[in-house]
Amino acid sequence: MLTFFKSKPILRDLIPDYHIDIHSHLLPGIDDGARTFGDTLRLTQALQEIGISEFITTPHIIQHVWDNTHEQILEKKATTVIELEKNSITVPFKAAAEYLMDDQFVKLFESHDLLTLKDNYVLVEMSYINPPIQLYSILFDLQVAGYIPVLAHPERYLFYHNNFNEYLKLKRAGCLFQLNLLSVVGYYGAGITKITEQLLQKGMYTYVGSDVHHDNHITAFKQKVNLKDLAPLKEAIANNQFFKLG
Repeated sequence: MLTFFKSKPILRDLIPDYHIDIHSHLLPGIDDGARTFGDTLRLTQALQEIGISEFITTPHIIQHVWDNTHEQILEKKATTVIELEKNSITVPFKAAAEYLMDDQFVKLFESHDLLTLKDNYVLVEMSYINPPIQLYSILFDLQVAGYIPVLAHPERYLFYHNNFNEYLKLKRAGCLFQLNLLSVVGYYGAGITKITEQLLQKGMYTYVGSDVHHDNHITAFKQKVNLKDLAPLKEAIANNQFFKLG
Protein backbone atom coordinates (compact mmCIF):
# COMPACT_ATOMS: atom_id res chain seq x y z
CA MET A 1 0.00 0.00 0.00
CA LEU A 2 1.41 3.34 -1.01
CA THR A 3 1.30 6.24 1.41
CA PHE A 4 1.56 9.76 0.09
CA PHE A 5 2.96 12.50 2.28
CA LYS A 6 1.95 16.08 1.75
CA SER A 7 4.96 18.36 1.66
CA LYS A 8 5.22 20.73 4.61
CA PRO A 9 4.84 24.40 3.69
CA ILE A 10 7.50 27.08 3.89
CA LEU A 11 6.85 29.50 6.75
CA ARG A 12 6.95 32.62 4.59
CA ASP A 13 4.19 31.12 2.41
CA LEU A 14 1.83 31.13 5.39
CA ILE A 15 2.18 34.88 5.93
CA PRO A 16 -0.79 36.58 4.25
CA ASP A 17 -0.60 39.86 2.38
CA TYR A 18 -1.21 42.88 4.61
CA HIS A 19 0.01 41.09 7.73
CA ILE A 20 0.74 43.21 10.82
CA ASP A 21 3.90 42.28 12.71
CA ILE A 22 3.64 43.14 16.42
CA HIS A 23 7.09 42.07 17.65
CA SER A 24 10.43 43.05 16.12
CA HIS A 25 13.64 44.88 16.86
CA LEU A 26 14.01 47.20 13.89
CA LEU A 27 14.97 50.51 15.47
CA PRO A 28 18.70 51.02 14.91
CA GLY A 29 21.26 51.08 17.71
CA ILE A 30 18.79 50.82 20.55
CA ASP A 31 18.97 47.16 21.61
CA ASP A 32 20.19 43.80 20.30
CA GLY A 33 18.33 44.18 17.01
CA ALA A 34 19.25 46.40 14.07
CA ARG A 35 22.59 48.09 14.71
CA THR A 36 22.48 50.70 11.96
CA PHE A 37 19.80 52.28 9.81
CA GLY A 38 21.17 50.18 6.95
CA ASP A 39 20.16 47.10 8.96
CA THR A 40 16.74 48.61 9.63
CA LEU A 41 16.18 49.29 5.94
CA ARG A 42 17.28 45.83 4.83
CA LEU A 43 15.21 44.01 7.47
CA THR A 44 12.11 46.12 6.82
CA GLN A 45 12.33 45.53 3.07
CA ALA A 46 12.79 41.80 3.63
CA LEU A 47 9.75 41.63 5.90
CA GLN A 48 7.72 43.51 3.32
CA GLU A 49 8.68 40.89 0.74
CA ILE A 50 7.36 38.20 3.09
CA GLY A 51 3.98 39.95 3.21
CA ILE A 52 4.17 42.29 6.20
CA SER A 53 2.65 45.69 5.48
CA GLU A 54 2.45 47.26 8.94
CA PHE A 55 5.02 47.24 11.72
CA ILE A 56 4.80 47.59 15.48
CA THR A 57 8.44 47.38 16.48
CA THR A 58 9.24 46.60 20.11
CA PRO A 59 12.69 47.48 21.46
CA HIS A 60 13.66 45.94 24.77
CA ILE A 61 13.37 47.79 28.04
CA ILE A 62 15.57 45.86 30.48
CA GLN A 63 17.08 47.54 33.51
CA HIS A 64 20.92 47.71 33.42
CA VAL A 65 20.95 46.08 29.96
CA TRP A 66 18.77 48.17 27.65
CA ASP A 67 17.80 51.19 29.73
CA ASN A 68 15.64 52.66 26.99
CA THR A 69 13.23 55.36 28.04
CA HIS A 70 9.92 55.97 26.34
CA GLU A 71 11.22 59.30 25.09
CA GLN A 72 14.32 57.71 23.56
CA ILE A 73 12.26 55.06 21.80
CA LEU A 74 9.77 57.55 20.36
CA GLU A 75 12.56 59.87 19.22
CA LYS A 76 14.38 56.99 17.52
CA LYS A 77 11.15 55.89 15.89
CA ALA A 78 10.50 59.39 14.53
CA THR A 79 13.95 59.70 12.96
CA THR A 80 13.74 56.16 11.60
CA VAL A 81 10.40 56.84 9.90
CA ILE A 82 11.90 59.91 8.22
CA GLU A 83 14.82 57.85 6.90
CA LEU A 84 12.50 55.07 5.73
CA GLU A 85 10.42 57.61 3.82
CA LYS A 86 13.59 58.87 2.12
CA ASN A 87 13.98 55.29 0.90
CA SER A 88 10.38 55.12 -0.39
CA ILE A 89 9.02 53.10 2.55
CA THR A 90 5.85 54.72 3.81
CA VAL A 91 4.14 51.79 5.54
CA PRO A 92 2.52 52.28 8.96
CA PHE A 93 5.38 52.01 11.46
CA LYS A 94 4.73 52.27 15.19
CA ALA A 95 7.02 51.85 18.19
CA ALA A 96 5.90 50.07 21.32
CA ALA A 97 8.24 48.20 23.69
CA GLU A 98 9.01 44.73 24.99
CA TYR A 99 9.13 45.07 28.76
CA LEU A 100 11.00 42.69 31.03
CA MET A 101 8.75 42.03 34.02
CA ASP A 102 10.87 43.14 36.98
CA ASP A 103 10.75 45.71 39.78
CA GLN A 104 11.63 48.51 37.38
CA PHE A 105 8.70 47.55 35.17
CA VAL A 106 6.33 47.85 38.13
CA LYS A 107 7.60 51.36 38.84
CA LEU A 108 7.11 52.24 35.18
CA PHE A 109 3.49 51.22 34.86
CA GLU A 110 2.63 52.67 38.25
CA SER A 111 3.99 56.09 37.32
CA HIS A 112 3.97 56.35 33.50
CA ASP A 113 1.87 55.36 30.54
CA LEU A 114 3.39 52.34 28.82
CA LEU A 115 4.22 52.09 25.12
CA THR A 116 1.51 49.68 24.04
CA LEU A 117 0.92 47.58 20.95
CA LYS A 118 -2.58 49.02 20.72
CA ASP A 119 -4.88 50.61 23.26
CA ASN A 120 -3.97 48.89 26.56
CA TYR A 121 -2.24 45.78 25.12
CA VAL A 122 1.36 45.66 26.36
CA LEU A 123 4.11 43.25 25.28
CA VAL A 124 5.94 41.66 28.23
CA GLU A 125 8.65 39.06 28.64
CA MET A 126 10.52 37.17 31.36
CA SER A 127 14.12 36.23 31.88
CA TYR A 128 15.06 33.00 30.10
CA ILE A 129 16.68 31.80 33.33
CA ASN A 130 13.68 31.89 35.66
CA PRO A 131 10.35 33.68 36.10
CA PRO A 132 10.20 36.71 38.40
CA ILE A 133 9.52 35.78 42.02
CA GLN A 134 6.54 38.13 42.13
CA LEU A 135 5.27 37.18 38.67
CA TYR A 136 1.60 36.83 39.51
CA SER A 137 1.63 39.92 41.69
CA ILE A 138 3.11 41.87 38.78
CA LEU A 139 0.50 40.53 36.36
CA PHE A 140 -2.31 41.37 38.78
CA ASP A 141 -1.07 44.89 39.43
CA LEU A 142 -0.51 45.46 35.70
CA GLN A 143 -4.13 44.60 34.99
CA VAL A 144 -5.36 46.71 37.91
CA ALA A 145 -3.46 49.59 36.25
CA GLY A 146 -5.60 48.99 33.16
CA TYR A 147 -3.30 46.96 30.89
CA ILE A 148 -3.68 43.61 29.13
CA PRO A 149 -0.42 41.61 29.17
CA VAL A 150 0.66 39.95 25.93
CA LEU A 151 3.39 37.48 26.88
CA ALA A 152 6.12 37.24 24.24
CA HIS A 153 7.31 33.78 23.15
CA PRO A 154 6.06 31.65 26.09
CA GLU A 155 7.41 28.59 24.28
CA ARG A 156 10.96 29.82 24.84
CA TYR A 157 10.82 29.72 28.65
CA LEU A 158 12.41 26.32 29.19
CA PHE A 159 11.59 26.28 32.91
CA TYR A 160 7.92 25.74 31.98
CA HIS A 161 8.45 22.86 29.54
CA ASN A 162 8.16 20.14 32.16
CA ASN A 163 5.20 21.71 33.93
CA PHE A 164 2.53 22.51 31.36
CA ASN A 165 0.13 23.55 34.13
CA GLU A 166 2.19 26.72 34.54
CA TYR A 167 1.05 27.79 31.07
CA LEU A 168 -2.55 27.21 32.12
CA LYS A 169 -1.95 29.25 35.24
CA LEU A 170 -0.55 32.14 33.16
CA LYS A 171 -3.63 32.08 30.97
CA ARG A 172 -5.90 32.10 33.99
CA ALA A 173 -3.91 35.06 35.31
CA GLY A 174 -4.93 37.06 32.25
CA CYS A 175 -1.95 36.63 29.91
CA LEU A 176 -2.45 36.50 26.17
CA PHE A 177 0.25 34.46 24.41
CA GLN A 178 2.30 35.67 21.43
CA LEU A 179 4.04 32.98 19.40
CA ASN A 180 7.43 33.61 17.83
CA LEU A 181 6.89 32.45 14.26
CA LEU A 182 10.37 30.98 13.96
CA SER A 183 9.52 28.54 16.75
CA VAL A 184 7.48 26.50 14.25
CA VAL A 185 10.48 25.86 11.97
CA GLY A 186 12.84 24.69 14.72
CA TYR A 187 14.97 27.82 14.75
CA TYR A 188 15.26 27.78 18.56
CA GLY A 189 15.50 23.99 18.83
CA ALA A 190 13.30 20.90 18.56
CA GLY A 191 12.15 21.10 22.19
CA ILE A 192 10.74 24.57 21.67
CA THR A 193 8.97 23.48 18.48
CA LYS A 194 7.43 20.56 20.40
CA ILE A 195 6.03 22.76 23.18
CA THR A 196 4.87 25.25 20.55
CA GLU A 197 2.78 22.55 18.91
CA GLN A 198 1.26 21.57 22.25
CA LEU A 199 0.33 25.18 23.00
CA LEU A 200 -1.13 25.61 19.52
CA GLN A 201 -3.19 22.44 19.79
CA LYS A 202 -4.69 23.69 23.04
CA GLY A 203 -5.57 27.04 21.44
CA MET A 204 -3.40 29.00 23.83
CA TYR A 205 -1.83 31.45 21.39
CA THR A 206 -3.72 34.60 20.48
CA TYR A 207 -1.15 36.42 18.32
CA VAL A 208 2.15 35.88 16.51
CA GLY A 209 5.28 37.96 15.98
CA SER A 210 8.43 37.73 13.90
CA ASP A 211 10.78 38.84 16.71
CA VAL A 212 13.21 39.70 13.93
CA HIS A 213 16.58 40.99 15.09
CA HIS A 214 18.91 40.23 12.17
CA ASP A 215 19.35 38.60 8.76
CA ASN A 216 19.46 35.03 10.10
CA HIS A 217 15.89 35.45 11.31
CA ILE A 218 14.80 36.57 7.85
CA THR A 219 16.51 33.56 6.25
CA ALA A 220 14.70 31.18 8.61
CA PHE A 221 11.36 32.19 7.11
CA LYS A 222 12.37 30.04 4.13
CA GLN A 223 12.39 26.89 6.27
CA LYS A 224 9.58 24.34 6.40
CA VAL A 225 6.98 24.47 9.15
CA ASN A 226 7.39 21.48 11.46
CA LEU A 227 3.78 21.10 12.61
CA LYS A 228 1.22 18.36 12.00
CA ASP A 229 -1.77 20.71 12.10
CA LEU A 230 -1.53 24.18 10.57
CA ALA A 231 -5.02 25.38 11.47
CA PRO A 232 -4.23 26.82 14.95
CA LEU A 233 -1.16 28.60 13.55
CA LYS A 234 -3.14 30.13 10.71
CA GLU A 235 -5.78 31.30 13.17
CA ALA A 236 -3.19 33.02 15.39
CA ILE A 237 -1.61 34.67 12.32
CA ALA A 238 -5.02 35.97 11.23
CA ASN A 239 -5.68 37.41 14.70
CA ASN A 240 -2.90 39.97 14.17
CA GLN A 241 -5.32 41.99 12.04
CA PHE A 242 -6.64 43.27 15.36
CA PHE A 243 -3.58 45.54 15.53
CA LYS A 244 -4.12 47.17 12.13
CA LEU A 245 -2.65 50.67 12.08
CA GLY A 246 -3.52 52.01 8.65
